[in-house]
Amino acid sequence: MMTVQLSSLITKRLLNNKLCLIVKLQLTAFDIGGLPSMRKVQKMQIISHQEIAPHIYELVLKGDLVKDRWQSGQFVHVKVSELNEPLLRRPLSICQIDQTLNQLTLIYRVEGSGTQLLATKKVNEEVDLLGPLGTGFDLSELQVEETVVLVGGGIGVPPMYELAQRLFERGNKVIAVLGFRSKADVFYEEAFKAYADVYIATMDGSYGFNGNVIEVMKSESLTFDWVFGCGPKVMLKAIDQQYGQIKKGYLSFEERMACGIGACYACVCELTNGKMARVCKEGPVFRLGEVMI
Repeated sequence: MMTVQLSSLITKRLLNNKLCLIVKLQLTAFDIGGLPSMRKVQKMQIISHQEIAPHIYELVLKGDLVKDRWQSGQFVHVKVSELNEPLLRRPLSICQIDQTLNQLTLIYRVEGSGTQLLATKKVNEEVDLLGPLGTGFDLSELQVEETVVLVGGGIGVPPMYELAQRLFERGNKVIAVLGFRSKADVFYEEAFKAYADVYIATMDGSYGFNGNVIEVMKSESLTFDWVFGCGPKVMLKAIDQQYGQIKKGYLSFEERMACGIGACYACVCELTNGKMARVCKEGPVFRLGEVMI
């Protein structure tokens, strides 16, 4: 019995030491290997914070962190409490970057203790952010005359909004296909219409097209050159299977993360070439067909 208790104590201490190391790495200005990193830690002021759909919150923050170079599809790591519990930050995708107003918009789903704490924060309070993190969508290969379809599912919709805006400003034709569970879960439909032709799908048929995003694309006979997707893995797999061999594109993956900076290897995924990649570092955005799904 004593041996079991001792083993449990040692395991707990090792885990705590690893978590502390992760936190220390997050606070440094260096990447793994000693190379300078673009990421920064900054407290940003809450400008607005509201529930826009059941358990879905829009958080608008203001601060100089927005002045840095950002890619659509990158994310931030949010410290949800000033206390030691929960210790780890929460990764949240970026919905919009407004460098004119120095504002950053995040949209997140409340589904655990961390995001429950975040949802209690009020206007004028501060939120501690680490970012920008990860590899976003590479638009360098896109030609202006090409059409891009953006596919977002649930909480994978927000990153598509910033991307839609950037593509529209480049002169690309943009089509947004957005999937939700029901009418009550739909958000940002009107906002997307400023930059894209919008198609909404709901799984229960209570609004828009009755079915999933792939069925919408087939039903509407959408024609496009590139496909960009973000959402649940089952949706990304469907996009990969349907268009991986015939279209160009990128997919953004959602994975549980610990450090968010590539140090702990908690979010590793397998690539089709047999190698491994960190979703928080080499991703979350990968080329269509690059990841084993």
